[in-house]
Amino acid sequence: MFDGNFRKSVDTTTAPVGQWLVRRGVSADVLTGSGLVFAALTAWSIGVGYHYLAIVLLTLTGFHDMLDGAVAKASHRASQRGSFFDSVIDRVSDALLMGGVAYYLTAHGHGQLVLLPFAIMTTTFLISYQRSKAESLGLSAKGGLMERAERMILLGVALLANQIFLPVLWLMLALTAMTAGGRFLRVWRVAARPEPMQRPVTRPHRNVGRTRRALTRASRH
Repeated sequence: MFDGNFRKSVDTTTAPVGQWLVRRGVSADVLTGSGLVFAALTAWSIGVGYHYLAIVLLTLTGFHDMLDGAVAKASHRASQRGSFFDSVIDRVSDALLMGGVAYYLTAHGHGQLVLLPFAIMTTTFLISYQRSKAESLGLSAKGGLMERAERMILLGVALLANQIFLPVLWLMLALTAMTAGGRFLRVWRVAARPEPMQRPVTRPHRNVGRTRRALTRASRH
């Protein structure tokens, strides 16, 4: 949903910041790597129960995630390697955050509810895999109710109070599962359409080539 409705406006806002960072020698890979550090600190804060601190660190993690793309564009160094690195780090960050949630639930005696962040992480990875697989087939699988930006925002809301922590996590799981199901249906329908027929490439017959060479020789004499 964020990519579909707000991405252009956010890119317009972050472009000057990206240019400013480039002038000071900050690269997109540095921002991606430091974003992972902040994600790890956020996971630790969630796990030990420092949830207000976790909100601040989660916000900083989100800023790093927004600005690395702006820096890559401003430096004119956007590459496949950078895109691959960013995608992998995003998945590691997601796993760290849900790992922090799982540790917190375990430490506070919630028992089998530790499977809740595991389920969220599983459906999150499914969403990412669907997009990657669809794009490798030349199809689009963007959009949905719960992409990465929305998940981080909702996690921040969950950290506001212990009373809403578990209900918001259940809501995140439901919306994430709906997003995964919606992407699957969209790709399934598009992939079911017949591919356009391509006209076979006709090659000139060998006899035609011989005839042309014979006419060329005759014209020389």
